[in-house]
Order: sequence, then C-alpha cells, then structure tokens
Amino acid sequence: MPLNQLSLSLQFGAFDGAAAHRAVLPRHKVTRWIRHALATDAEITVRIVGADEGQQLNREYRHKDYATNVLTFDYTQEPVVTADLVLCAPVIEREAKEQNKSLEEHYAHMLVHGTLHAQGWDHETSEADAEEMEAYETAILQELGFADPYAQ
Repeated sequence: MPLNQLSLSLQFGAFDGAAAHRAVLPRHKVTRWIRHALATDAEITVRIVGADEGQQLNREYRHKDYATNVLTFDYTQEPVVTADLVLCAPVIEREAKEQNKSLEEHYAHMLVHGTLHAQGWDHETSEADAEEMEAYETAILQELGFADPYAQ
C-alpha cells in the first residue's frame, strides 16, 4: 500500500541537550514514522522543545501547568491533515528511561501517537477508544520495526 504524502517542517527549540535529540531525529526518520500513521496527505510541523516551552504551551492551551510528552494542534483533517506536533524533549527522554526504551523508539511512538490525534483519534473519550488507538499504534510501530509500546 503506498504511503500518503507529507509536507514536513521539523523544528528544534533552544534547550539543553538539543543536539542529542536532533541526532536521534533525522528528517527522513521523522517523515517515515509520520507517513506510516497517515490515512491521507498531510502538512505537519513537528517542534521539539524544552521543558519551559512545553509547560507554557500545555498551560496556555490545555490549562495544565506541566510539560507533557506531546501536544497536538490539529487544524484540518480533510482533504489534507494540517497540524502541529510539539514534543517536549526532557519528558520524552525521562519516559524512555522509565519504560526501558531507546530515545528513538519513544520518539517514534509519540510521533505516531500525535499524528493519530491530528486525524481525530482520541484515547480520552472511552476505554474502547483507548484500546482501539493503542492497538493501531502498536500495529503501525511493529510495521516500522519497533516493539509494542504498551508491552511492559
């Protein structure tokens, strides 16, 4: 099955350790991971940020005063998905360590997760929706060569 087209803007904020995160996220990998999660063509901006910017955005847009792993700002879903994905590098790094995953593996998961949110998937509406989204994420990540992100 051919993959959908993606116009990607990949941005890195200024934060301690940004170079290490940039090294894990070459454009071709980020593009591949996102394209595998797309049901249609897309224009997506991915921004990797530090804790301060992540917390500020989460507080401003979700009214939660802490940095979270990924924020998805979806603007349109048809005919082309347009969205911004903001990933907080320190949170991603901490979670990867806690879950005994490589940084690359966790970034791949969070990019797939955010891309699904940009297309209307939601794990907070019901347990059934959460299970369906997790199963789809797992299938996509396994197709990409990664382990089940929810297996402990």
